[in-house]
Amino acid sequence: MNDSMRRVRRLGLLCLAVSAVCIGAARAAGPGAADEAAFLAENDRAMTRMMDGMSIKPGGDVDRDFVAMMVAHHQGAIDMAQSELRHGRNEQLRRIAQEIIVEQQQEIVAMRLALGEPLPAPAPAPDQPQPGSSAQDGGHEAHVAQATQGSHAMHGVAAMPHHHTSSTSTNSTMKESE
Repeated sequence: MNDSMRRVRRLGLLCLAVSAVCIGAARAAGPGAADEAAFLAENDRAMTRMMDGMSIKPGGDVDRDFVAMMVAHHQGAIDMAQSELRHGRNEQLRRIAQEIIVEQQQEIVAMRLALGEPLPAPAPAPDQPQPGSSAQDGGHEAHVAQATQGSHAMHGVAAMPHHHTSSTSTNSTMKESE
C-alpha cells in the first residue's frame, strides 16, 4: 500500500472514530438528540462505505483507478448530503446539500464518460415524483432517495470544480442574508 493510500485510510479511521464519539455524545444528550444520533449514524455508514470504496486494488490503469476512487468519494458526499436533507433544518445548508448532490452526480458521470463507460439510465429529478408514486407515498424521503438514482442535470454534464462552485454559492448566499 503506498503512502497516499495509507494517509487516506488513516483519515478515514480518524473520521470513523470522531463519528463514534459524536454518536455516543448525542445518545447521552437525551431525547432531543435522537435526530442528531440518526444523522451521525447515517454519516458514519456513509464514511465507512466511502473509505471501503476508495480502498481499491490498483488495476494497472491510473485513470480507471482514479475514477474508481473518486466515484466512491463523490458517492460518499452524496450520501452525506442526503442525510443533511433528511435531518437538517437550516435552509441554506439544505440548499447547499442539494447542490452537492447534483454537482457530485455530474462529476461522476463526467469521469465515467471520459473513460468511455456508458451512462446510467435517466431518472426523474429529485424534486419530481417517481413514475407510479405520489408525494403521499414517500414524501421527502422518496425525493431524497431519487437523488442518488440520477437527475436531469446528468444530461448536460459540465464538470465544474465543485469546491469552488460550492464556496462561491455559499458566499453569495451569505451576502444576500446580510
